[in-house]
Amino acid sequence: MAEKKLNLFTEFPSVTTQQWMDKITADLKGADFDKRLVWKTNEGFAVKPFYRAEDIESLKTTDVVPGKFPYVRGTKPNNDWYVRQDIEVTDVKQANAVALDVLCKGATSLGFKLQKKDLSSDFIATLLKNIAANCVELNFSICVSRAADLASILTDYFKSQNIDTSKLEGSINFDPMNRMLLSGKELSKEDIFVRAKATIQASLDLPKYRVIGVNAITLSNAGAFDAQELGYALAWGNQYLSMMIEAGIEPSIAAKKIKFNFGVGGNYFMEIAKFRAAKLLWANVVDAYQPKCLKDTCSHTVDGFCKCAAKMYIHAETSTFNKTIFDANVNMLRTQTEAMSATLGGVNSLTVTPYDATYKTADEFSERIARNQQLLLKEECHFDKVADPAAGSYYIETLTNELAAQAWKLFLDVEDNGGFFDAITSGSAQKVIKSTASNRLKAVSSRREVLLGTNQFPNFNEVGAAKITFAQAADCGCDHSGTEKLLPVRGATEFEALRFATEAAAKRPKAFMLTIGNLNMRLARAQFSCNFFACAGYEVIDNLGFKTVEEGVSAALEANANIIVLCSSDDEYAELAPAAYEVSKGKAILVVAGAPACADELRAIGIEHFVNVKSNVLETLKGFNSKLF
Repeated sequence: MAEKKLNLFTEFPSVTTQQWMDKITADLKGADFDKRLVWKTNEGFAVKPFYRAEDIESLKTTDVVPGKFPYVRGTKPNNDWYVRQDIEVTDVKQANAVALDVLCKGATSLGFKLQKKDLSSDFIATLLKNIAANCVELNFSICVSRAADLASILTDYFKSQNIDTSKLEGSINFDPMNRMLLSGKELSKEDIFVRAKATIQASLDLPKYRVIGVNAITLSNAGAFDAQELGYALAWGNQYLSMMIEAGIEPSIAAKKIKFNFGVGGNYFMEIAKFRAAKLLWANVVDAYQPKCLKDTCSHTVDGFCKCAAKMYIHAETSTFNKTIFDANVNMLRTQTEAMSATLGGVNSLTVTPYDATYKTADEFSERIARNQQLLLKEECHFDKVADPAAGSYYIETLTNELAAQAWKLFLDVEDNGGFFDAITSGSAQKVIKSTASNRLKAVSSRREVLLGTNQFPNFNEVGAAKITFAQAADCGCDHSGTEKLLPVRGATEFEALRFATEAAAKRPKAFMLTIGNLNMRLARAQFSCNFFACAGYEVIDNLGFKTVEEGVSAALEANANIIVLCSSDDEYAELAPAAYEVSKGKAILVVAGAPACADELRAIGIEHFVNVKSNVLETLKGFNSKLF
């Protein structure tokens, strides 16, 4: 009896997939199932409206144990991760004080961004004063030309403090190919080869320090889709791995020196699948080199080969593509779901970007919020307690498999064409991602990709330009030339430019809703149109309704409206629109809300402007700006 109570589903008859399909087909009433309910991801594969156990029966990954090869279910037996906060070091004593403060407030990982001119033994001693290096993960970014020096200085410092360096965890973000992408700096394979080998050799006494970075976040911030970010990241990591092995470094050591830094965007389930697929694919890449185990007591050795070398170490950072200046508090919602994706996907450490980072240097409040977003996931949601909670989900397991297939295909294509270094020196990788970014920007401009508060439901009374105090990041000072750059892209930028133009205008435009006729249609179209014109920061004036067109136009002109939006039903436009045009002609711009069947007839008499769900919001508003300013 107790067993029966625990399994309540035994009370219900089983339902086959065909029965579900029959029910759905009946409810669709003749509509095409594939067109109505199956959608295609940006990566190009189809997603069904429902999945069942039979969809994952053939997947071998469902039998994998957390912490075991090929690590699709995680590289560790639990789901704990480091809460990281990055610190830009301009004043070393102040940076030390900030570090100590944030460690007391919940951070367990620090990321120091250093200037190469500052690096010295005294500088590092001051920066790390009173920080227990054996209790916190320490990460450093510096110009690639000083990475080896930094590794040597850190090793000497830790030894001087009588710290067991074999147990310290951290990283040095040596990634010359990322420097090539971000700044256009031209390096040869020989340059990278020499510097990478020197950096690794300088860090040998720090065996848990990963000193070769794969900064796939650059791809994410530039607008890449998940499969592209993952596929290129694998090729990127494999390029460094093969270089190190060619330099005479043991494959098991070389693999354990690589750290992947991914972005995490707003596609919630896809991002979870991305991190799961990443661990699976990288494990297979490393395993192909058959790294020999150098420890006699390693429990991950199989046939003499080191399986723990195949563990991907992942740091994730919330992406900038979908972050906005206007209605910036929404950024907190975006980063919260992104943090959930990353942690459920099993990352090793995470940086949540402060919500105001798009327009200013983060302050103590925004940094505290960003830090606490992770602490909430740990302390209240207990995300760190369950390893790979997505395992067994028919949908996520399928996404993981599909995403892995797409990324692997791209990886093989890059390898067949010479590897990642050749892909960026030729500009082919940049070309692909810039094309993707362009398509995503078009999706934002037409609201197929929604940025709440920017291209949908904006607060048109908010002022944005005045709050921008963002300072350009300092450069490392090296000569830059040669490689095509791949710079960050934000989907909101062009909409924000519209708002800034409105703020700078001598007179703020007004869009007046001339609501008339059918009650339901006029209210719906007025709401749509208010939202539409508010995206440019125009003042919008809504109304309950007018008895005549003349009354509405008179009220609009009395309000000094620049744009009069006629809101009614399609059937009524044939009569109302010509009347409104005649009364308003030469006094204000008339816009018809909708796409009526009589649109061609209305254009013939001189009505040019229509707004509807098929309008490209950005381009349409740019056109109005050109007429008004």
